Amino acid sequence: MTQARPLDFAFGPLPRPDGGTRFRLWAPGQPGVTLECREGPAAGTHPMRSEPDGWWSVTLPAPSGTRYRFHLGNGPTVPDPASQAQDGDVDGWSVVVDHHAYRWQNDGWTTHPWPQSVIYELHAGAMGGFRGIMAELPRLAALGVNTIELMPVNDFAGARNWGYDGVLPYAPDEAYGTPDDLKALVDAAHGHGLAVMLDVVYNHFGPAGNYWHSIAPDFFRKDKPTPWGDAIDFREAPVRDFFIENAIFWLTQYRFDGLRLDAVHAIPDPSFLPELSERVRAACGSRTVYLVLENENNDASLLETSFDAQWNDDAHHCLHVLLTGETDAYYADYADRPAGKLLRALTEGFVYQGEVSANLGHARGQKSGHLPPSAFVNALQNHDQVGNRAMGERIYSLASGEATRAALLVLLMSPAVPMLFMGDEYGSRRPFLFFTGFPDPDLAQAVREGRRKEFARFAAFTDPERRERIPDPNHPDTFAASRPDAAEAGQPEQAAMAAHVSGLLKLRAARLAPRLAGTTLLNGAMLGETGLRVQWRLGDGAVLTLAAQLGPRAVECPPGSGPLLASSGDVAEGRLGPWSAAAWLSDPAL
Repeated sequence: MTQARPLDFAFGPLPRPDGGTRFRLWAPGQPGVTLECREGPAAGTHPMRSEPDGWWSVTLPAPSGTRYRFHLGNGPTVPDPASQAQDGDVDGWSVVVDHHAYRWQNDGWTTHPWPQSVIYELHAGAMGGFRGIMAELPRLAALGVNTIELMPVNDFAGARNWGYDGVLPYAPDEAYGTPDDLKALVDAAHGHGLAVMLDVVYNHFGPAGNYWHSIAPDFFRKDKPTPWGDAIDFREAPVRDFFIENAIFWLTQYRFDGLRLDAVHAIPDPSFLPELSERVRAACGSRTVYLVLENENNDASLLETSFDAQWNDDAHHCLHVLLTGETDAYYADYADRPAGKLLRALTEGFVYQGEVSANLGHARGQKSGHLPPSAFVNALQNHDQVGNRAMGERIYSLASGEATRAALLVLLMSPAVPMLFMGDEYGSRRPFLFFTGFPDPDLAQAVREGRRKEFARFAAFTDPERRERIPDPNHPDTFAASRPDAAEAGQPEQAAMAAHVSGLLKLRAARLAPRLAGTTLLNGAMLGETGLRVQWRLGDGAVLTLAAQLGPRAVECPPGSGPLLASSGDVAEGRLGPWSAAAWLSDPAL
């Protein structure tokens, strides 16, 4: 596996073969910038040389481990915004890292084709940091997933966070481990046959520890607000490079197999994402890397050439309404004929393909039926859909066991890429709450009050006393309550769910995965008001039939092509009982 050459990166410290390190900062408008090194042969302060287009640089004998920071000529002392490790949280010293020092054990790793992916999303802190995840790799590999996806790991203020409040995109957070710990995790995962994806955030910075406003005010636009503050100004070439190089950095220096880009609908420049994809794939050469989007706009054009897939929230919302009956907030868009909308999600990808969303008040989406099923990542739940609930309830606390088992069969036996959220594999009922660990008490108070105010419009939380019971995001107990509990997995009900999920995953790997590339839709139809039946022709000519009744009454169901592959609930010839699902697979020669 080839590595990117050090001088391919404009940002961040770059150790050189002669033992020196080049430091570089984009700080247009500053009258001067001084570098301070805390220890080593370069200890002391060093004026940086002005370069064209607002750049400042200096090369010093600063080996790996050197702590450094920048003194701005007309502003504060700041860490490197492209710091690759921190000592003392986001406001502390940046650390020089020699990424060529780590000795990789699995140089021959080659990942699987994207359509065969089965993703397991996890939070690094909740699973004990990078070394804690490593301890879970044998279990996850045996479970039958082949891709783990880490919620963002870049540095954030405090010791606890979902990761979307990060401010140093190049630095793994100290709370999770060192850069070498993260490399060891990726390396070990490859040794277990697991690809590793990373969630990255290029649409905003967190509320604490972001010094770009002082370093380069032109980093932001004043005319494009976002829910998190001023929009990032992707019209500036160094701004684009900062994020595109970050994507390349994770994929080359840490050997991640793919990235999931958070909330790209909040990136105001439509040319940025295609450029990122083009430059990332050029940097990675012939190596397979996955690029996946979260995009409220349902922009199918991005999936035609530039990106492999998008999280399909439409599919999740349909399943959630069917299983729980909830129709608050954005679920209102799926309240009418949810099974019909789920049928559209399974057969065409997006539910909203230009129709007006009543929740948003405008049209949303593009035609997506021409895209392959693998262009969509479907999930029964994910960190957003659980953690953005006031009390963090999982679907297994909101719906019956028979309903969730049927929904899991739909998820794991359909050709779209399935994703499990940590705990799904045994039907965990532990909450996953929104948590932070901001050390600033005023910010912690603002987050606590903002969280409770956010839910005041929901009928269940109009009572102020009930809102006060919403867990405080900054309290350590909120994080502790969100961590998986190994003892729960051993309970009888959870053990039965684990057997169900593991059995479906093994069937998918053995019978479906090798055939998924080239899958095309044959037909789809409703079965009554809450049932559906879909057929696909797989890449080798086999026919996959999937049927489900996600409601309380039995429905007639024409038999599938070929023998029964998997079932959940009451499945009989020509009939599906309440809350049941089945899949059939024909031999391609028949």
